Amino acid sequence: MKYALITGASRGIGRATAISIAKMGYCVLINYQTNQEAALETLRQVEELGGTGELLPFDVSNENEVDEALMQWEEQHQGSYIEILVNNAGFRRDSLMIFMKNEDWNQIINTHLNGFFYVTRRLLKSMLTKRYGRIINVVSLSGLKGLPGQTNYSAAKAGVIGATKALAQEVAARKITVNAVAPGFIQTDMTAELDENQLKGMIPMGRFGKAEEVAETIAFLASDKASYITGEVISINGGLYT
Repeated sequence: MKYALITGASRGIGRATAISIAKMGYCVLINYQTNQEAALETLRQVEELGGTGELLPFDVSNENEVDEALMQWEEQHQGSYIEILVNNAGFRRDSLMIFMKNEDWNQIINTHLNGFFYVTRRLLKSMLTKRYGRIINVVSLSGLKGLPGQTNYSAAKAGVIGATKALAQEVAARKITVNAVAPGFIQTDMTAELDENQLKGMIPMGRFGKAEEVAETIAFLASDKASYITGEVISINGGLYT
């Protein structure tokens, strides 16, 4: 059995990614923090399509929770390792910087940037030993362009982009690729409060993207077909920013 871990897989891009990677023959580990009902729905959809999966709850921003959950999983799956990691967990706390609270800054940095570090570092040793791995980080247009009202989110995602490029060079000789996808406006819970009719006028393709369109790009980067692609950030934004 081959395993893939998708953090924040209970909904949106994470759920669509779990489904896409399950179709590749992987047992998908569906990470979530609190919404077990939504995570179970992801698992149901994976199994409905003939795939396999497991729930793996932990808070990516909590180093101890990450280590304990992954150590326990390894003990229960002797001889196996997680060869695909999709760092997707995240949320927004938007505000102009002058009004931004410390906790809104810290929570975003801890979840997106520190979460990437805690989970990736924990799984990297096995990938290096086995001489194979795929790491895909879900970043954002905000991390490339910067968006007003998102200095915390932009900083966190830009940090992950820099880490993606650096780590890719560290591990390439061991046949581990590290890439990122940078979605623009995608129809998910995270963008549900935005006025799509108003914003789609800014997008050359004239619409928001779908979670499945992001997921299929992630699945490609996780496949052997992308074995010579590493350190890249692929924008998925309908031409909004190039």
